[in-house]
Amino acid sequence: MLIRSISGLRGTVGEDSPGLTVEIVARYAASFAEYNDFKGTVAVGYDGRLGGARFYEICIQTLVTCGCDVLALGMVPTPTVMMAVEYGADVVGGIIITASHNPGEWNGMKFIAQTGLFLDAEENRTMWDIFDTGQPQPVPAEDFGDMTDGRDRVDSHIEAVLNIPFVDRDKIAKRNFRVVLDCVNASGSRIHPRLLHSLGVADVIELHCDASGIFPHRPEPVPENLRSLRDAILREKADLGIVVDPDADRLVLIMENGEPFIEENTIVLCAEHVLKNSARGQTVVVNLSTTRAVEDIAAKYHAKVIRTPVGEINVAKKMRETNAIIGGEGSGGVILPMVHTGRDSLVGVALALSALADFDGPISAKKKELPQYEIVKSKIELESQEQVKEILAHIEKKCSGKAKSINKEDGIRIDFERSWIHARASNTEPIIRIIAEAPTRDEAELLISEASK
Repeated sequence: MLIRSISGLRGTVGEDSPGLTVEIVARYAASFAEYNDFKGTVAVGYDGRLGGARFYEICIQTLVTCGCDVLALGMVPTPTVMMAVEYGADVVGGIIITASHNPGEWNGMKFIAQTGLFLDAEENRTMWDIFDTGQPQPVPAEDFGDMTDGRDRVDSHIEAVLNIPFVDRDKIAKRNFRVVLDCVNASGSRIHPRLLHSLGVADVIELHCDASGIFPHRPEPVPENLRSLRDAILREKADLGIVVDPDADRLVLIMENGEPFIEENTIVLCAEHVLKNSARGQTVVVNLSTTRAVEDIAAKYHAKVIRTPVGEINVAKKMRETNAIIGGEGSGGVILPMVHTGRDSLVGVALALSALADFDGPISAKKKELPQYEIVKSKIELESQEQVKEILAHIEKKCSGKAKSINKEDGIRIDFERSWIHARASNTEPIIRIIAEAPTRDEAELLISEASK
C-alpha cells in the first residue's frame, strides 16, 4: 500500500502492511535534496498524526546530512509550509509529512517547489527518476547543513490572513459568533483557535483540538464522519461548525441546524465575498468538477471564470498565469493568492466569517441565497486502464446530443443549458469517476444513469 502520484507519496504504516517506512522516507528526502542540487534551505513540517513526528525527524536528519539547511516548522498545516517556501528568501523547497485526509494508519510526503506550489507532473517525474535510479550519498560531516527553528511561521501565517483586505474583524466581533471547531486533533489544533480568537469570534468551542494526533473519527471531512460535531453544534446552540482535515488545507462548514453547508458552497461563498469587495473584471479559477454556481456569482460581478483539470497544482498554476483574484476546488479548498497560491483553510475561515458578518443572518439562510444546484457523484469500475478511452468515447456519444460545450482537457466534461457531467479516469485506481450537476437531484441522477449505462 504505497501510492505515488502528482499529489505526492502516501502509504500505510505498520508491520502488517509495511508501505511507508523510515527507509523510504529517508530515500525520498535524499532524492529531494539531490533534486535541489544539495543546496539551499528546505522547509519541513508534519500534520500531527501519530508517527508523523518520527518521520519528520528522519526527514530533517536526512536533508542535513545531504548538505541542505532545514527550516524546521514542527506540527503545522500544509499551507503554512507552502507560505514558508513562497516567502523564504533562501528556501528552495518544502516537504510536509502528511497523508491528507487518509485514515490514521496512513502517512506520506508532499513536495513543494521553490515557487511555493506543489511539484507539477514534469517536476515529479524528475524527482522520481532520481529516486528510482540511485541513492544520493551523505556529504562529509564538515558539509552538513544547519537546522533553524521555524515555528514562528505560524505567527506569520495568521498575520497574513488577518491582513486580508476583505476581512473585517470589527464586523465579525459584532456578530458574537459562537463556533464549534473540529481539527481532528491534528495540525489545525493550535493555529485555528488562535485565528478565530484573533478574528473576533466571541466563543470558540474546541471539540477535537488536543493536538494528540489521535483521530476521534475518520479524518476525511464528509458528513458521515462529523456526527460529534453536529451534536455539539446543536447542544451548544452554535452559529457555525468548522472542521478541517489533518493537514488543514481543506475547510468544511456545518450550519447552525447541524446540516452540512456543502463543500461546493464554500468556494462560492468565499468567491462572492471577494468579488463583491473588488473591482469589476476579475478572474476566478476552479477545476472542471466544481459547481457551476461559481459562474453564476462571477456573472453578477462581471468576473470571468476559467476551468482547469482536477488537481490543486493545475488550478494554482492557472491562477498565477491569469492573475486570478481567487480560486479553488469544490472539495473545500479556497485559494487566495494575496496570501499564497495554495488551498488554505485559514483563508477560507476568515472569508466565510466575513461573508456571514456582512449577511447578518444565519448561515442556513445564506445558503438559500446562493445559486441552487444538486451534485451527484458515481464511478464506473474497470478491468484495466486501457478501457478508459473507449468508455469516455461512449459517454460522449450518449450524452452530448444537446451539449452547449465539450471539454476534453481532463476526461470529458459536457455542459448543457443548466447542467453538466464530468467523467474522468482516477489517477490511482482502475475506475472512472462521474460527477453531474443540475438544478434538481433527479436531473443530475438521470445524467449519471445515462453515462453509467
